[in-house]
Amino acid sequence: MTKQEKVDYVIKTLKVLYPTIPIPLEHKDPYTLLIAVLMSAQSTDVRVNQITPLLFAKADTPYDMIKLSVEEIRDIIRPVGLSPMKSKGIHGLSHILIDKHEGKVPQNYTDLEALPAVGHKTAAVVMSQAFGIPAFPVDTHILRLMYRWNLSNGKNVVQTEKDAKRLFPKELWNDLHLQIIWYGRQYSPARGWNLEKDVITKTIGRASVINALKNKKS
Repeated sequence: MTKQEKVDYVIKTLKVLYPTIPIPLEHKDPYTLLIAVLMSAQSTDVRVNQITPLLFAKADTPYDMIKLSVEEIRDIIRPVGLSPMKSKGIHGLSHILIDKHEGKVPQNYTDLEALPAVGHKTAAVVMSQAFGIPAFPVDTHILRLMYRWNLSNGKNVVQTEKDAKRLFPKELWNDLHLQIIWYGRQYSPARGWNLEKDVITKTIGRASVINALKNKKS
């Protein structure tokens, strides 16, 4: 298969598997999405979705959030992990949104990445899922699968994002990054990987990855 044939196969297969695409993090607007994505760092979407309703019941706007203390926020979000850093980030960015952006989440990378505890991936998720602006946030699932599918060298998220944006049509980025995440979770996980269920890797994956898995089983 040529690389373009592999790309076409990925797009076609994911479209069949995920004709409608669930949004992993529950939210109602750009602000609650931003907070949810920030909280998801080194945590799981399931855990974040359990905790955000508790936080948003008390504060679901930056104006309400700054009425809480950092300690109050930390106590609520403690189960998601890294709560000292995340609570300071949530409180700090809420102040900045009010002071510099009229309480609204900005729609550009520069302003988003200037917010406390907001990195490029978080900014890309917000751009994509909150505003519909084409972006390709790369998480561990996308990093892993782009390598397994021989579409990127897998060295780092920066290169993987560049490769994904170069290979896949821009109008599909927002759907594809979510489809790949769901596929990675359900069919091509880091652990407990079953090649027979992983039809994409089985069909287009790099030989070294497939052989390593087969040798491990034998």
